[in-house]
Amino acid sequence: MRVRATARAIPTLRTSSRLAAVVAAILLGGSPAGVAERATCPGPAPAAAPVVRANDTVAKGRHGCVVAAEPEAARIGLEVMQKGGNAVDAAIAVFLALAVTHPQAGNLGGGGFLLVRMADGRTTAFDFRERAPAAAHRELFVKADGSVDHDAAEHGIRAGAVPGSPAGMVAAQARFGTRPLAELAAPAIALAREGFVVSPFLADDLAAARRGFERFESSQAVFWREGRPLQAGERLVQKDLADTLTRFAEGGFDGFYRGPTAARFSAYAAELGGLITADDLAAYRVVEREPLRGSYRGHEFLVMPPPSSGGIALLQMLNLLEPFELAGFGHGSARSIHLLTEVMRRAYADRARWLGDPDHYPVPATGLISKEYADALRAGLRTDRVSEVAAGRPPGAKESDDTTHFSIVDAAGNAVACTTTINSTFGAQLVIDGLGFLLNNEMDDFSAKPGVPNQFGLVGGEANAIAPGKRPLSSMTPTIVLRDGQLRFVLGSPGGGRIINTVLQVALNRIDFDLPLREAVAAPRIHHQFLPARLSFERGAINPDTREILTRMGHRFDSGPSGVGRCQAIEVTADGVRLGVADPRSGGAARAY
Repeated sequence: MRVRATARAIPTLRTSSRLAAVVAAILLGGSPAGVAERATCPGPAPAAAPVVRANDTVAKGRHGCVVAAEPEAARIGLEVMQKGGNAVDAAIAVFLALAVTHPQAGNLGGGGFLLVRMADGRTTAFDFRERAPAAAHRELFVKADGSVDHDAAEHGIRAGAVPGSPAGMVAAQARFGTRPLAELAAPAIALAREGFVVSPFLADDLAAARRGFERFESSQAVFWREGRPLQAGERLVQKDLADTLTRFAEGGFDGFYRGPTAARFSAYAAELGGLITADDLAAYRVVEREPLRGSYRGHEFLVMPPPSSGGIALLQMLNLLEPFELAGFGHGSARSIHLLTEVMRRAYADRARWLGDPDHYPVPATGLISKEYADALRAGLRTDRVSEVAAGRPPGAKESDDTTHFSIVDAAGNAVACTTTINSTFGAQLVIDGLGFLLNNEMDDFSAKPGVPNQFGLVGGEANAIAPGKRPLSSMTPTIVLRDGQLRFVLGSPGGGRIINTVLQVALNRIDFDLPLREAVAAPRIHHQFLPARLSFERGAINPDTREILTRMGHRFDSGPSGVGRCQAIEVTADGVRLGVADPRSGGAARAY
């Protein structure tokens, strides 16, 4: 978790002096001094980040707003709208810029989801999730002794599924774009060809990934200098990536999935013993899906359907929580934390049992997000202690760390929530030689073996087993929220299995606890995902007295504080102001005009 170490970054909370101290603790890495409820656990404070301009994390304007994980990409998106492009145009430009400046998660070699709500009420969900190669099979990562080969699923060429990102941008531009792809890609191409200065955030992640990059000369050729990872202040030039982006900008789908790029990609995969072929690339298709809709306290939530698990889990948790008066329990109280934990456990149990690619498995989406099903689940929930949890049986059921998010609203009120990923930080940590982009390791998002957790500790079953052409289950949760038919919030987060609970808590902080958006994003968060059966938390989220109460209620805890997501959010106020907030946990930026 990264924080800004400046007193100026500490928000002033109108609602609670205790919560103000807690937010100070997470932002500065210390304990909320002078209050009875202390920081939860001793431990090393997060490393301090450089001071950045105030507008880097908070921005507001009456026209357009972009919030992204990297400042240069946010600036590029805003300029697209200032020159007359709409939110979708800006999203494509941001996406391609992130592929250059945020290689930890921005990508050409990955996939994701782009949720659109146009000002005239049209909505759609672009699913450009990666697909398993045709040669993949359910026991691809099962060794002779029956154990799972996690290393092969997470690193190198076999970890990669067929990328969907370039096709997703082509589909979005064709449907809603007003500017040509070549124009939108030009800033990213310039950044790749001319280079940019490595930030402390990127330098830290490159250093942390050193052991993975040591395996691959093609990765070192891009991200290393003189036998070591690039350091802050050095320049990252990516000429191969610039050429790949240029072919894509000129040729669209064919510029990536056919022709020289596809030929080099498939040849390199074959050279390393991978499964992705030229036929796999040419056969890739984006799927446009109908967004799922749910309601919570007068707000309408638009979310991604499967193969994202995030939308269903978010709506399910909101349904479970709606009868409870959270505001009366108190933010950060034992009662509210217990309740959040219990609904998280139930949603993640159902995630493991029922969710997968709907084109390959009959996901009971309607039943899972119904109010009636929530009523049935709630009947087994105890408010005084931890209660037993198992996957439910929703109506219609039949037996059978790194990501990035950006939010955009334009002057007309068109909105985009886009979450994209290569799975781990730097994906499979393998740069495709001659093409300059990192390959995803999304094959690890399948259930390599039912009941065996992946790198994020998430378990799955038959619904998410590996199969040719199948899309792996995802936790990505791009979300758009309306009130009385009017756009109110656009939000999402990276964070692997913690994404869903990040979005949930930011929404609750704003709707139930009435925290201003900046505080709603910054406030410390908790996380539970059913298995492993332990409660995770950020520094300042649970004080010692509350922890004692929760322990008596039957909760077990992770050993110490850990990060929970990095939300990028926009609120449209009643008078039309676009307020953007980049999560202070990372180096993101908000831009508005």
